[in-house]
Amino acid sequence: MSESEKHMNTANITTSVRSGAHPSLRWRVADITVTVVIAVASGVVFWAVDLIYQPVASVFQVVPGLSSLLDGLYYFAGPLAILIVRKPGAALFAELIAAFVEAMMGGQWGGMGTLIPGLVQGLGAELAFLFFAYRVWNIGTAMLSGALAGLGGVLISWPLFHAGAAASYMVVTFICSIISGMILSGALMWYLCRAIAATGAIERFGAGRAMRGQNA
Repeated sequence: MSESEKHMNTANITTSVRSGAHPSLRWRVADITVTVVIAVASGVVFWAVDLIYQPVASVFQVVPGLSSLLDGLYYFAGPLAILIVRKPGAALFAELIAAFVEAMMGGQWGGMGTLIPGLVQGLGAELAFLFFAYRVWNIGTAMLSGALAGLGGVLISWPLFHAGAAASYMVVTFICSIISGMILSGALMWYLCRAIAATGAIERFGAGRAMRGQNA
C-alpha cells in the first residue's frame, strides 16, 4: 500500500470516528414523524394500561405503595423515542404527545392529571441524555432515563394524587416507581431499540446507524 493510500485510509477512519463521536443533533422530518408515531402508539398503550391498572394494582396492596412497580408502563415513550432518533427533546416530545393521546382517549387520570405528569416524566427522561450532551447512548443512560422519568412521575403525582399520604407509603412509592422506570422504561426499551435496529427498520436513524457501525 502506498503512502498516499495509507493517508487516505487514515483520513477516512478519522472522519468516521469523528462523525460517530459528534452525531448531528438537527431534527429532520423523518425524526419528527417517527417520534410522533412512537408517541401515538405509546399513548394507546398508556390508555390500555389505564384499563387494567387498578385491578392489577390491587394484587400489590399487601404492601401499600408496591403497586408503583407498574408505573414504568407509563414512562417508556420518552426513553424509546430518544434512543431511536437520538435528537435533543425527543424524550420530552414523545412523552407529552403520548400523554395527550391517552387523555384524548379518556384516560382514567383526567386531562391535566395526564398531561402534567407526562410533561414532568418527559423532562426526567430527557435529563439523562442532556447530562451527557447527547453523546452517550448505552444501557446505563437508558436506565438512568427511565429512573429519572420515574422520579419525575412520583414527584408530580404526590401533590396530584397522594396528598396527605403516609410517609411510609410515599417512601415505598418513590422506590418502586424509580425501579420500575429503570427496568421497564430503561433497560427494556434499550433492548427493544436494539432488536428493532437489528431488523434494519430504523437504519436511517441514530440507533440504526450505530448498529450498522457495530456490525461493520
